[in-house]
Amino acid sequence: MDIESAIRERYKNLEWALDERLRRLYAAAEAKVLGHGGISLVQKATGVARGSIKQGLKELLSSQREASGDDSGRRIRRIGGGRKTSVKDDAKLLAALESMVDPLTRGDPESPLRWTCKSLRQLESELRSQGYVVSHTSIGDLLKKLGYSLQSNRKILEGGDHPDRNAQFEFINARAEDAMRNGQPVISVDTKKKELVGQYKNGGKELRPKGEPEQVKVYDFVDKDLGRANPYGVYDIANNFGWVSVGTDHDTASFAVSTIRRWWFGMGKELYPDARELLITADGGGSNGSRVRLWKLELQKLANELGIPIRVSHFPPGTSKWNKIEHRLFSYISMNWRGKPLVSHEAIVNLIAATTTRKGLKVRAELDSGQYPTGIKVTDEELETIHVLREVFHGEWNYSIVPTER
Repeated sequence: MDIESAIRERYKNLEWALDERLRRLYAAAEAKVLGHGGISLVQKATGVARGSIKQGLKELLSSQREASGDDSGRRIRRIGGGRKTSVKDDAKLLAALESMVDPLTRGDPESPLRWTCKSLRQLESELRSQGYVVSHTSIGDLLKKLGYSLQSNRKILEGGDHPDRNAQFEFINARAEDAMRNGQPVISVDTKKKELVGQYKNGGKELRPKGEPEQVKVYDFVDKDLGRANPYGVYDIANNFGWVSVGTDHDTASFAVSTIRRWWFGMGKELYPDARELLITADGGGSNGSRVRLWKLELQKLANELGIPIRVSHFPPGTSKWNKIEHRLFSYISMNWRGKPLVSHEAIVNLIAATTTRKGLKVRAELDSGQYPTGIKVTDEELETIHVLREVFHGEWNYSIVPTER
């Protein structure tokens, strides 16, 4: 056992019986035996302040005080004794602190909680440069009383706010409730974040033997052999069922509709044998965007194949986080595979399929190794073949693709 550990062990054995005076005398005795550097070593081992150790050394050396009967060295401070903090009563200090924090204060000045980005030690340093003696801990206490705290960024700004945003939400809700009330399928679709495939870091933590973290690559360069994974999901709102196709090629409208087709024949057709229509809620952009010609052309092919109309409602711009699939399916998938490197497409499929919740979420996943090239142009002639019926209210967001072949 080294010297520091020995001092620490002795101190722990006696600490319960030591008052303030005896603590400093014990620490001073250890420091005196050690000689040069003893104060620092004892302070580190016991936590007794350097000033207290020095005071204890003075008391040990002051034999004359003991001989004369002067017991001033035996003083133990009353509760609340010691130097009073300057934060409590110095109005100038408060004003100086406010002037430093206020220019960097964010948020609504009328809010009961204000927050600053300056650290406590930065504030301490600046106050000391102005002649104020105050610790960073005291500054922290004062800021709390004044209603300040350090906070991280929060995503609340969604960009442009369309004037019919709320009306579109109400329209989608009414449309979905009516369909489910009549036993018709209502699905929410979207692409999950593209994932690197290989031994790469994946956010979050998982339980492993202590000191044995999963080893991953330092740099996130795409593996030319494994590439990326494109998970596209379909979420059945009424049944709390999910379907995810893990694509190995590009995230295109053809891939999106192919996933819906896989869901229908792999899950939806059995759940809705008497379906007379299919309602899809989707974001306004991406591979299933409201302006994507290929999306509508592929839906026309699917409608012809199923023999039922496909009704589509898009969320307004900048509101993708309200899509049901985001917080009822994708969020749980991310939690299920947190801390696990996505080493292969097969591993991704298995992790997605293993996702469950207490509310009964069930997920099926399949690998889609098909080719979905980008840059496909839909001509005006092809566009004319799409039988689109647009709603009176924002027909660009709400429309139906009706089968042209029976």
